[in-house]
Amino acid sequence: MPAPQDASPGHAAADRHRRVAEGFGTVVGQVADWDAPTPVSSWQARDVVLHLVTWSQGFLASGGIDLARPVDADDLLGTWRTHAAEIQGLLDSSAATEDFTHPQLGTDRLGAVIDRFYSTDVLMHTWDLAEAAAVPSGLDPVECEQLLEGMRPHDQMLRDSGQYGPAVPVSPERDAVVRLMGFIGRDPEWRQSR
Repeated sequence: MPAPQDASPGHAAADRHRRVAEGFGTVVGQVADWDAPTPVSSWQARDVVLHLVTWSQGFLASGGIDLARPVDADDLLGTWRTHAAEIQGLLDSSAATEDFTHPQLGTDRLGAVIDRFYSTDVLMHTWDLAEAAAVPSGLDPVECEQLLEGMRPHDQMLRDSGQYGPAVPVSPERDAVVRLMGFIGRDPEWRQSR
């Protein structure tokens, strides 16, 4: 008997992106000061949104998918909503189950690639933007625990990639959101120390 559609990897990636992108959008809508510093050194709040939009456009373009749209620095919420809807459209379409070849990463299904690299990045940067705006991140501790456990075996490779700073020690008694942020190199006490 075939698996139900909602159990397919493509559908799971679409559902996860929808949830994570909406959560990030909720935080974007609460930012009062786009010049506020963030836990990412030298980034302001606006840079978090601009990073997620522009790097993903370039990442997908390297595999032949052109989603590049003008970024309106005066309407970052609108920019985010437009961009997230485009990514969601890909994940909700048959394109999600088609092969996507990235010059450095090889070939995998598009939905899996977006889920692994982009949706995960959106989730992690939700915390950065929430801290900058001094609002709750809304991140799910269970999802963060699963992500953390999936990343731990690749610790050295992640550090060597240059995309993550040195891990910040965090008590194992802290919740999974805080432990995940420490693992990827964020200081969980950043807001208190600025």
